Amino acid sequence: MIALLTHFGSYFMLIKSVFRRPQKARIFFERVLQEVDALGVKSTGIVALLSFFMGAVITLQTATNIDSPLIPLYTVGFATRQSVILEFAPTIISLILAGKVGSNVASEIGTMRVTEQIDALEIMGVNSASFLILPKITAAILINPFLIIMSMFLGIGGGWIVSIGTGIVSSQDYFTGVQLDFKPFTVVYALIKTVAFAFVITSVSSYHGYFTRGGALEVGVSSTKAVVYSSILILILNYVLTQMLLI
Repeated sequence: MIALLTHFGSYFMLIKSVFRRPQKARIFFERVLQEVDALGVKSTGIVALLSFFMGAVITLQTATNIDSPLIPLYTVGFATRQSVILEFAPTIISLILAGKVGSNVASEIGTMRVTEQIDALEIMGVNSASFLILPKITAAILINPFLIIMSMFLGIGGGWIVSIGTGIVSSQDYFTGVQLDFKPFTVVYALIKTVAFAFVITSVSSYHGYFTRGGALEVGVSSTKAVVYSSILILILNYVLTQMLLI
């Protein structure tokens, strides 16, 4: 319990240091653009692949489990849309990014710590926490919503392609279900979760990397912890935000 409280205290003290005003705005914006490319643009491939096939699988599973003739076929499109927008795109993709992006962030900062690069920044009078971590948090908060929107379109599109490719549902029935009783707030809800998850992924991973002690082995341990704790916090936060926003 004491160790947990110590981690919480260290984390919030680090976040306090991170959100101090950057010393040079131009350098900060340049680093944000670099992190947008590293954390977001380079993740589009895996996000697109997962989204397309998960949308296809949701469509197939829904269609094959409709046994009653009383259930209209447009239910397939409706179920795919709701599953993708409400849960799959914001939550499952964020969990995937926690593994890809989180481990990368923790290992990068952890390597800088054990090779004394962070110590060198502090000796030069640079706020190392703000310099290293704030651009990552800012970049993830900016780019992750675009990744999730892309995931939504590709998930629904993957379901449509498999429905017409297999003939299990007609294109008209599918899109009737997709448009049925659509509430724009569901997209807003998904993007709110995305921003919160982006902050958790980058801040928690940065924390574990920043306080790495030892050598290469400890960097690997920090990366593993970053992924595990980020994923746990995403699941907890997912429940809390759903309770607050949808109920």
